[in-house]
Amino acid sequence: MEISKEENILFAAEKLFAKNGFGGTSTREICKEANVNISMISYYFGSKEKLYERIFEYRMNESVSFGKDIISKSNLNEWEKFELLIDQFCNRVVRLRAFYTIMQREQLSNKTAFIIDFLKTSKMNFLEFYSKLIKSGYDNGVFTKLPKVEYVHSTIAGTLFAGVNATPMYKEFAGAQNDANFEAVYYEGLSEHLKNVLKYLLGYNEK
Repeated sequence: MEISKEENILFAAEKLFAKNGFGGTSTREICKEANVNISMISYYFGSKEKLYERIFEYRMNESVSFGKDIISKSNLNEWEKFELLIDQFCNRVVRLRAFYTIMQREQLSNKTAFIIDFLKTSKMNFLEFYSKLIKSGYDNGVFTKLPKVEYVHSTIAGTLFAGVNATPMYKEFAGAQNDANFEAVYYEGLSEHLKNVLKYLLGYNEK
């Protein structure tokens, strides 16, 4: 898929910010990675700080957009929507490892007010998605339990982000440092594990 000049700079910056941190990445390095003139950062974003913020806005808007798309699918029941959400999240975590590395670093530092507020708003959107799915599924007889939405959110987000952080250690523990398929197999299994946990929390019984 063809990307815009703005996206090209965003993705190059995302890669370098994940590797070197915000302070350890210069605008010159970003432009070299993106193969663009240094003036392009000012043209599209105004500053390195605004470019950094734009990465979060871009990626979190993607997340909310795919969440809304799944919720709106009238041909799926509530459990099938949860399954699709889990699969999509696992795919994003693997595909966008650089962004989620930056995101977790930013949440720990808690320094950039705009980003913290933006992340909070995005998380609130997902709490709303989960809340609607849980209630609708219970009302429609798909689920037999009404777990707190906070537990469902913590289960999904906590499990995935713990996996992101610990994958290299798991790979070493399994003696699979040279196994190119380890991560693909691991996240496929993690997705199934999450679904099994959610089945219990939601009281979903496959028929």
